[in-house]
Amino acid sequence: MNSVRAFLHHQLERLTTVPAVTQISLGYALYMLFGWVLLCLPIAIAAEAPSVNALDHLFTSVSAVSTTGLVTTSTQGTYSFFGEFVILALIQAGGLGYMTLGSFVVLTRTGELPSARRAVGEKAFTLPAGFDLASFLRAVVVFSFVIEAIGAAVLFFAFRRTGVEDAWWIAIFHSVSAFCTAGFGLFDTSLEAFRTDPVVNLTIAALSYLGAIGFIVMLDLWRRLVGRSKRMTLTSRLILVVTMWFTVGATMLIFLSDPLIGELPPADRLLTSFFQAMTAMTTVGFNTYPIADFGRGALIILMVLMVIGASPSGTGGGLKTTTFTAMWGFARCQLLGRERVRFWGREVPETRLRTAAAATGLYLATLTIGVYLLELILPKEAAFEDVLFEAVSALGTVGLSRGLTPDLTSLGEIVVIGLMFAGRVGPLTLAMALTLRRARPSGNDLAV
Repeated sequence: MNSVRAFLHHQLERLTTVPAVTQISLGYALYMLFGWVLLCLPIAIAAEAPSVNALDHLFTSVSAVSTTGLVTTSTQGTYSFFGEFVILALIQAGGLGYMTLGSFVVLTRTGELPSARRAVGEKAFTLPAGFDLASFLRAVVVFSFVIEAIGAAVLFFAFRRTGVEDAWWIAIFHSVSAFCTAGFGLFDTSLEAFRTDPVVNLTIAALSYLGAIGFIVMLDLWRRLVGRSKRMTLTSRLILVVTMWFTVGATMLIFLSDPLIGELPPADRLLTSFFQAMTAMTTVGFNTYPIADFGRGALIILMVLMVIGASPSGTGGGLKTTTFTAMWGFARCQLLGRERVRFWGREVPETRLRTAAAATGLYLATLTIGVYLLELILPKEAAFEDVLFEAVSALGTVGLSRGLTPDLTSLGEIVVIGLMFAGRVGPLTLAMALTLRRARPSGNDLAV
């Protein structure tokens, strides 16, 4: 027994010497493998579930931890209550991020973080200057559970009013899934049955936006409310402005351009357009309208939103709004002949611009490789726009699909698993982990 303890202690000491980006990548991989083992247990399978192989369970586990929501099999029809609980736990762990829950436990017991754990946390959460990691982690956990509890209470009454069975469990499941922008649901048609229900739509949207804008913004707003800071950080201001304008613009474009949505009554048309724009922007992945019925114009809008994605230190995926903003600011400076990128009189450091450029390049390269591999693997009958949409959704950890996911071959599932994993870890972080390079710290105000 002593030899086993010594071996484990030695391995833990070795792990602390591994670069933070590698620890993050390995941490998510271990979450996914652990969830895979649990989902393969007989107790996790429903009594009358269809035949599901081990690869499908791995796909579900990776999708849950990466908070994507793509599934090759029905969640409610395949898994028992224990299996659904495992999926929900994986969503929560993936949404809060690697090291968050463990670090929170350490903080409650000791009051401080070990240096090794602090180094990984600082890399996992790209915090602006002035944010204390320990306080930030406490706020992340508290805010998350409070918001999810409120969301579950509202959804419980909304679902019970419409006669949904087990409304309490379905409300909890969808509240956590929405806040973690996972898109996993216990209805086989997502939220299409609630397309005209404003309470369900707006509650899911509120939860998704709170998760997607990120804990930086929530903590920043809280500090303003309690008087601990006089102004919001540049990061928070950019996140809120970009998220608002992209949501409004996409809603109007879908409202005006999609022919089938145009056939809905005006109020339903606006609510449906807003929800689809919201679900792509926050990368939550729920839908109230069949994605396969969208025209190509609307698909382009959705794919652009999925690529841009949510915000740093939040639960969503994608390239991140701050990365897009940094690249847009750089392009604008080149067009106007300016030397410095500024927003509201605040300069964006050059290190952030380089990071944004690297993240954008690697993101687009990963997407290109994923689309290429899927085109080689999938049958010729699969339309290119469906393949592209699937790859964008997987890498952005969105979960929207035009019906291609259940028909994926085994090789196709492996490619999509790779895209979901890369999307959750981040192509830049994953590339750094594979090359074993350490990230250089930067203490500035804009998180990318």
